[in-house]
Amino acid sequence: GVMEYYKELRKFIGHRPLILVGSVVLVVNDNNEILLQKREDNSWGLPGGLMDLGESIEGTARREVLEETGLTIGDLHLLGVFSGENYYFKISNGDEFYSVTVVFSTRDIRAGELQTSDESYDLVFFDLDNLPPNLTEEYSSYIMPYIENIKKRVI
Repeated sequence: GVMEYYKELRKFIGHRPLILVGSVVLVVNDNNEILLQKREDNSWGLPGGLMDLGESIEGTARREVLEETGLTIGDLHLLGVFSGENYYFKISNGDEFYSVTVVFSTRDIRAGELQTSDESYDLVFFDLDNLPPNLTEEYSSYIMPYIENIKKRVI
């Protein structure tokens, strides 16, 4: 396969800060629960990832949900775009980046069964009033603005 865009860039720029665009998806079931994935470090987050060259952001969202959860999703609703100094990250290998994250929701699960992957150690639909305590601050910021609208089934 083609090496991921940002990994290709890193060969030239080393650890210096990049702006990286990605998306996450709030997959909502009929019980108004949202799908979270448990990561390697035991924290919970949303399925999603970084955009590849030539890909639309909706395409990124659908591809990442399929890769990380086994679900094929259809209609996406744009919820918001998160960027700025609060979304600066320096990861353990020294790479620095500012993320621009496009947050979508979907209730349109078309096919598939939940299946874990090398990025998803567990996949659980959570009640909005009982989100796990080890939900990272980053992912909380993507979810919290929309909780009331999800409960009212606006999104």
